Amino acid sequence: MPQLAEIYLRVRRETFLWVDPDHFTLEEFATHSNGERLFVCEDQHGMIAGFAAIWEPDDFIHMLYILPAFQGRGAGKALLAALPDWPRRRYRLKCLVHNKRAISFYQRLGFEIIGDGASPEGGYKEMRLREAVGDAESL
Repeated sequence: MPQLAEIYLRVRRETFLWVDPDHFTLEEFATHSNGERLFVCEDQHGMIAGFAAIWEPDDFIHMLYILPAFQGRGAGKALLAALPDWPRRRYRLKCLVHNKRAISFYQRLGFEIIGDGASPEGGYKEMRLREAVGDAESL
């Protein structure tokens, strides 16, 4: 858990450049992941590449964080593919508007934008996995 908390803090500080980095704290991970099911992705040497956290009652992907060294190398796809009943469940998530790279990633995997909202870190797009999407099914 301490390693996941470090990843959560580091990636948020390095990715959400529009937010004061002091806004994020190490302690937030325990609060933000409370009651969620965690999935961890490791490389062939056992190094943690990233993690996903889902709120199962709502099929909601609350967190998907990958260390920069592993981004673009399949870790995010592997985490999504490990989710229960992927891709048959219509998972939902929220993605910050300024995080264009993540929005593009999710859209390539079959997520569609279904709404908008606001958070302390800025506006977000609510997204949901489409039914019977070829890209998502091929994971």
